[in-house]
Amino acid sequence: MGMQVTSWDAAGADRAVAVLKAVADPSRYRLLWALSGQELPVSALAELLGAHVAATSQHLAKLRAAGLVVSRREGTRIYYRAGARVRGFLEEATLMANASMESAAGEPAASPAPTAVTQEEAARSPRAGRAARPATEH
Repeated sequence: MGMQVTSWDAAGADRAVAVLKAVADPSRYRLLWALSGQELPVSALAELLGAHVAATSQHLAKLRAAGLVVSRREGTRIYYRAGARVRGFLEEATLMANASMESAAGEPAASPAPTAVTQEEAARSPRAGRAARPATEH
């Protein structure tokens, strides 16, 4: 990521922990991956997760509060997109996760980084035809 931290900054640490907590949920992580490649409406994101729009909106509110996504309204629809540096952050997290798996297993991890999901791919997902399951808050 290129940023050097030279001294302890309590306020900066608190902000960093807030970002890490916001991403520390699999649904929110998946939302960020999808939004790091394109802007999508809440309804498409809910379909991607296989969750209710209300639950998806709650996840998005946490990501917005952490400064990771921004929204805009167009009529009755709300569209979200990830901040410019989010993709690099997610790629770095994936590299760190793979490295920790390698050191724990003593061999290279074969799991590639997830890719952004298009609206069409979300609609074709195996969950697209199923009823949405209620989301739980973690």
